Amino acid sequence: MRYALLAIWIGAVSTLSAYVSGHWMNNKSFAELSGIPLQEGMDFEKTRAISVPMITDGKVRGYIVAQFVYTIDSTTLRELAIPPNPFIVDEAFRTIFNDTSIDFDDLKTYDIDKLTTHIKDSVNQRMQAKLVHDILVEEFSFFPDSSINKS
Repeated sequence: MRYALLAIWIGAVSTLSAYVSGHWMNNKSFAELSGIPLQEGMDFEKTRAISVPMITDGKVRGYIVAQFVYTIDSTTLRELAIPPNPFIVDEAFRTIFNDTSIDFDDLKTYDIDKLTTHIKDSVNQRMQAKLVHDILVEEFSFFPDSSINKS
């Protein structure tokens, strides 16, 4: 009899605590819980990964693989006839391919902020509106030609 009452007591306490914590969490927003201000109405969209060949002296030195995430107003995104993804991928490819300041041996010295700002400004200019609010780097890696399996 004592074990049955103990089981009922544990079940009641567990159920009540789950209900109270769930009710409390639903009344709190993510911003209140984390202390981080949210960009209301913004969507985060991911581009596909691009592989940019890096050519010096007429030879392929390797490939930069890059992927970006951008923020855009969710209402604007739904209303666009053409999404900004192809423009961001195209602008990123062109910018990285034509950039002669990339040091393949030390990518830490590369100015990522300059790259993302240039891509954002160029895409907004091409689309003739301030659509893209921010561009974030998901991946940015260099793979030397010697490390690529040539089958």
